[in-house]
Amino acid sequence: MTRKSTQPAPEAVNGSQVRINVHHVTRVEGHGNIVVDVRNGTLERCELEIIETPRFFEAMLRGRPYTQASHITSRICGICACGHATASLRATERALSVQLSDQTVLLRRLVMHGEMLDSHILHVYMLVAPDFLGVGSVIPLATSHPDIVKRALRMKQFAGDLCAAFAGRHTHPIAMTVGGFTHFPSRQQVQALRERAEALRADVDATVELFATLPYPQFERETEFVALVQPDDYGFIDGMIGSTDHPPRPVDEYRQVTNERLAVHSTAKHTAHQRESYMVGALARFNLKHMHLHPRAQAAAAHLGLSAPCFKPYYNSVAQVVEIVHCVEDVIRLLDTALERGIVPEDPAPVTLRPGARGVGAVDVPRGVLFHEYQIGEDGLIQEANCVIPTGQNLGNIDRDMRALVPTLLSEPEDVITHRLEMLVRAYDPCISCSTHFLNVEFVGK
Repeated sequence: MTRKSTQPAPEAVNGSQVRINVHHVTRVEGHGNIVVDVRNGTLERCELEIIETPRFFEAMLRGRPYTQASHITSRICGICACGHATASLRATERALSVQLSDQTVLLRRLVMHGEMLDSHILHVYMLVAPDFLGVGSVIPLATSHPDIVKRALRMKQFAGDLCAAFAGRHTHPIAMTVGGFTHFPSRQQVQALRERAEALRADVDATVELFATLPYPQFERETEFVALVQPDDYGFIDGMIGSTDHPPRPVDEYRQVTNERLAVHSTAKHTAHQRESYMVGALARFNLKHMHLHPRAQAAAAHLGLSAPCFKPYYNSVAQVVEIVHCVEDVIRLLDTALERGIVPEDPAPVTLRPGARGVGAVDVPRGVLFHEYQIGEDGLIQEANCVIPTGQNLGNIDRDMRALVPTLLSEPEDVITHRLEMLVRAYDPCISCSTHFLNVEFVGK
């Protein structure tokens, strides 16, 4: 998986004259346009424009006490709120030399598994499945396929309840703090979650069977994949920065991986490591550490036709289904461990304030690896902050996938081209809320 390739210059395509203008990609945390321009058979422009005004969360953090950082940054995203809070806490804890207890590490893993489940179920059921089941959104899907929607809601409810049991609530968690937790569930609550997790296996198996029947587009383009890697573990918190093109790096070297830069068609920065772009997310994690998946998840991957290396971006959704299987199995294991040890209320670990303390936190959230970096003064106030978001890391790769995909589709009817573009962008799960017709594609000049 160390081969390198670059995409060719715009290529000739069937003599077509096509202009595609998508204004305001809907239900995203931000606004974006898709622009495709083919003139005299040459693909001259193909971009995903991000036009949302910058949100300046890093500026909001400056001068604020470090204790507020995770609560502020969890507002970056309502879907990955626990992931942002965890990355924020890890950056703060690394800056302040905080040593976490084994119990805190275990409980945070459970919270992250809950968020991964919640987000993946939302994406594959509410956004991806309608593409294949002949309906426009999850609303008519509730009528045409009620059992599928009920299954999704059961699974999502468990995921949300799992986060709430340990983090106080899922969206914008309140019980995770620097060095530990401020809330601890009872043994009865943990036991009930354990029983529900085991019962959820039937829904997980049905999910695998459903997505094994779907006809995924077979488009592929070789690229670099980046994700957090850990020895002998398929983890989401901490570790090293892994790449299919480069040996692992410490998380403190994240800037040498992300190399953020401005793009003229985007108010969000693009990133590049060994190539012009790279991909983060479930497919990247699968390609880098599939060998550490739970055996049931490995069996699901085989059943779904997913094997490493996989360069098919549409299969990111397949990798999410595999991660659903893994997370449920690992939740059962972690809950068993919690019940065996017992969850004991404990004070957060102590901090060490010192001048110019700096720390980097890294968490693989549903859409890919997330970085937070803070510099904290001796007075406990944040002096500098930097956040690198997974969707931003994927934007350059989406552009290059589109440039490779569009020439293969120009002989197709307009509705087919529209649908494939929708599905391609949707496959990256770019921090959207919920909408099936998430792109409105208009063809001009064909």
